[in-house]
Order: sequence, then structure tokens, then C-alpha cells
Amino acid sequence: MKNSETNKILSSAPLGKKSSYINTYSPELLFPLPRKPKRDEIGVSDFLPFDGLDLWTGFEISWLNPKGKPIVAIGEFRIPCRSKFLIESKSFKLYLNSFNNSKFDGFTQVSQMMEADLSKAAQDAVQVKLSPLEEVSHQFGSLNGLCLDDLDVECLEYQPQSNYLITSQTKVAEVVYTNLLKSNCLVTGQPDWGSVEVSYQGNQIDHAGLLKYIVSLRDHNEFHEQCVERIFMDIMNRCKPEELSVYARYTRRGGLDINPFRTSRKQEIQLSNLRLARQ
Repeated sequence: MKNSETNKILSSAPLGKKSSYINTYSPELLFPLPRKPKRDEIGVSDFLPFDGLDLWTGFEISWLNPKGKPIVAIGEFRIPCRSKFLIESKSFKLYLNSFNNSKFDGFTQVSQMMEADLSKAAQDAVQVKLSPLEEVSHQFGSLNGLCLDDLDVECLEYQPQSNYLITSQTKVAEVVYTNLLKSNCLVTGQPDWGSVEVSYQGNQIDHAGLLKYIVSLRDHNEFHEQCVERIFMDIMNRCKPEELSVYARYTRRGGLDINPFRTSRKQEIQLSNLRLARQ
């Protein structure tokens, strides 16, 4: 699919357009976007060089019980990165809003309906967990490893510069992170703020170069999931680590945060939904 075809698809998306508030259950509001075009752009083959998922947290979820009394919940949505489609974020918000004035029997019914709708849209099995507020115990924390943010680097480029990624001959297994990730929405151009953790094993990546590379995405327009896959592929292609994981946590928009995780490690994914200070 060429970029012109991608743009044609995006022109039909609700993002960046005035939208009516629909408060009764409407699964047709979900707008799936194919992952393949952007993956073709960064050299990802149909045989994915990574595993992972997109971990979403929904903070504005509500419906009515059979007596019309409002129920509120926090939701966790796990969308496999192998799915053919990602879910456009505004359509996700509109879809969740459509539960607001609809009556359901309880948490189980709503979560099962959401799993079915999201799995159909993504074309893979999506996991949904809805929790009453009193059962949610989100704790603020930080990403793992060494923070790079205090490095004294000169940043002059704000479009992706993979040439900043260089390595030494020293073998390491380390985890580093930065809170200086910023990119822009592919459609609206509005800023997306995030933190990103890089865990790898192999020749040591120059920390200053890695930080400058992350900063170089500052004016780049791409969806969250696509940015993380770009970061993963650039590090893999330039630094050739033996193992690599990239985990980004973005600030919420419209009651949703998106936290993509990509890894080359061949093991069951155990990903905690730890909230950062800006989430």
C-alpha cells in the first residue's frame, strides 16, 4: 500500500474532525488502520522481527446497570503487535463513550463485548480487563535502568537521525531510559509526549548518541505504535544488539494512554502497567 493510499484511509478517520457524541453502544465507531504501510516504510517484513503489544489504559469508562445507575471503571487493553490493524485513538475514545448511556448486566458482559469488538477490528485476540476504581492500585514509578536525561548533549536535528546510533566494542547487558521523547500525531500534528526504555544485550550503545536520536524524533509525525517500531528497527539495524526491547509510555489523551512494547526476546511477555508521573 502506497502512502497515497494510506492518506486516503486516514482521510476517513475521525481524528482531526468534528465528531458527534454518540452515547449508546456503537461498535461501528472503531476505526482500524493497517499496520503494514508504515512497517513497509521502515523495512519490517511480513515475518515480524519483534513480538510485543500495545498496552492501553482507559480512565474514562462508564455504562448503566439494568436499573439505569451509572457504573465507572478503569480499563486495560492489550492489543498484540502481530494484529493486522491498530485502532485509531479517537475512534477508540468515541467507541468507549458509546457505552455511557447503554445498559449492561455487569463488568463481565461489558468486557466480553469490548474484547469481541476490538478483536474484530484489530483482527487478532485483544485482552480486556475492566476494574472498579476501588480495586485499582496504580502506583507512580519510573522506567527501569539508567536515566539519560542529564547528559549534556547538543541537539540540532528534530527529524529521525539514526546515524546518531553508534556502538563500542564493549559487550554489555543494560537498560536505559529517557523522558525526553516527543513526536507529533500523524494526522493532527499535535504533540505526543512520552518516556521510552531501551533494554538490550550486545555492543554498548553510545548513551549520548542514543539520547540525541530519541530527541531527533521531536518534530516527526507518526502514531505512537509506529514511533516505537521505528526506534526498535533503527537500533536493531544500526547497533545490531543480540537482544532488544523498546517500551514507551505516552501521556494520556482523551482519557486514554498508549504504551507500545516491542521485543526480540523469545519469551512470554510479562508487562506491568506502571504509571509514570505524567500519566
